[in-house]
Amino acid sequence: MNSTGHPPVVVVGGLHDAARRAAVERLLATVPGSVVLHHDLAGAAERGTVARTVRDANGLLSQGETPLLNDCACCALREDLVPELRTLGAGTRLAIVELWDSVEPKAMAEVIAAHELRITSVITAVDPALVLPSLGNGDDLAEAGLAAAATDQRTIADTFARQLEYAPVLALLDSPEADDEDRALLAQLHPTAHQVAIEDGDLAAAAFHGFDVDAAAAAQHPACALLPAEAEESGVSTVVWRQYRPFHPQRLYAALEDLTCAAARSRGRFWLADRPDTLLHWDAAGGALCVEGAGPWLASLPDAAWEMVPPVRRAAAALDWHPEHGDRCQHLVFTSPGLDRDGLLRVLDSCLLTDAEYAAGPESWQCLGSDFDTLLEI
Repeated sequence: MNSTGHPPVVVVGGLHDAARRAAVERLLATVPGSVVLHHDLAGAAERGTVARTVRDANGLLSQGETPLLNDCACCALREDLVPELRTLGAGTRLAIVELWDSVEPKAMAEVIAAHELRITSVITAVDPALVLPSLGNGDDLAEAGLAAAATDQRTIADTFARQLEYAPVLALLDSPEADDEDRALLAQLHPTAHQVAIEDGDLAAAAFHGFDVDAAAAAQHPACALLPAEAEESGVSTVVWRQYRPFHPQRLYAALEDLTCAAARSRGRFWLADRPDTLLHWDAAGGALCVEGAGPWLASLPDAAWEMVPPVRRAAAALDWHPEHGDRCQHLVFTSPGLDRDGLLRVLDSCLLTDAEYAAGPESWQCLGSDFDTLLEI
């Protein structure tokens, strides 16, 4: 129990619903005094409400509904979650928030923490045999009946990737179909995660693992994300590509499809010669790529503005400062079974400015034609 009188909270999520349910049942069975709060978003649009249940190891404690807000089931969840958590009293040792399939833990963890409730862990439950199929599934959530709002345009692949990579703890289902390649892929996608077997691991201890919302957000921010390192195991590779020379915008744009399809998962940050001030975020899964601006590079800011930048961002930039380009860099990471490393590196290198283009200088770079205007909606 924390100083406010409310129980600590563990958030358990994941698209692999069988694994998630197994993890929740395991926590109920091994943490005396635990209670599960779950909002079921299935069919919310048709009903106009989101169904809520609260239960413990002995069964249902309460149930109810909360009205849909702006056709957004996830918005209704946010509004109802904290008040429900606050009703749990001294008899509750642990509040388990079981997220619905496509709800991402980052948003919910930040809502909970903002209301001064203590989060002791965020857990994503995973079936290792389904990691590659999930990452390769470019279907829209809406097509699968998993959208959290009428305007939800996420895909299964990118939603699963964010669920997986945000959580410091992965609860693994004992899946007979999983092989060494599946386990290697999971390890390389999130090498810093604490993996716990649902059936025979100490999931109860993992529920009190500790969690820092600000640190978790910083670890996901494109400017200072903790990207995986080079790895090779059981036919799965992670290739890290780092350069300081800028991309030629036209050549990179022409290569986007090849680069997006080269790996099950790729992510990182990069810069274009004609946009030297903009840090660009690369996020690809399921054969689809999202490229978006993530603010300025620190090297483009006046010195006085640095005091407004979070310390973790300044530290990340200082560790990798280039004498000419500052923190501007290409840092892209590709993870996949059967990765064509040499072919991938050739394509990436061919998209950089040539020696002659580089020597022409920044003023000439501004004249390079680009199709990124449309992609970035600038």
